[in-house]
Amino acid sequence: MVLLPEKTFVGERENNRYHGQGTLTFRDGDKYVGEFKHGEKHGQGTYTWSDGSKYVGEWKDNKKHGKGTWTYYDRGKYEGEFKDGERTGQGTYTWSDGRKYVGEYKDGTPNGQGTFTRSNGLMYEGEWKHGFPNGQGTETYPNGGKYVGELKNGKPWNGIEYDKNGNIIGTVVNGKKIKQ
Repeated sequence: MVLLPEKTFVGERENNRYHGQGTLTFRDGDKYVGEFKHGEKHGQGTYTWSDGSKYVGEWKDNKKHGKGTWTYYDRGKYEGEFKDGERTGQGTYTWSDGRKYVGEYKDGTPNGQGTFTRSNGLMYEGEWKHGFPNGQGTETYPNGGKYVGELKNGKPWNGIEYDKNGNIIGTVVNGKKIKQ
């Protein structure tokens, strides 16, 4: 049985470490092409995983850091800011089925102000926490109706529901709908 090396490197070196431009190919089929600094991915580079996922953007200390685009194996795509390897800052995630989130991220999940849109026209615009609508926001429905108020873990919590003409059709108090 012949074992291939865990990884192979072709490129510039300094003090026997990857430094400058280079290509790092892993046994599992992953590949990085880009800049290195003191043996780590640092600067502009492209990392392609064996499953077809790809990240193109900035690196710092071996982690995605700065602006970049991460295309996932399921054709989902994130374009935006990264910090210490996580989606953090402003970004846009587009799912292959047309759903889209545009807004703030923290530690890899929607956190802060953001807008989520489904392909059927459903839209939520407002506060997010740990990946869910949490706080003040507006949900707009495909039929033109709206919910305006507080959401808790993605569910209407305290607010008012309107029809497409702006007439109040109900309220939500502590997560329970009350019809007008």
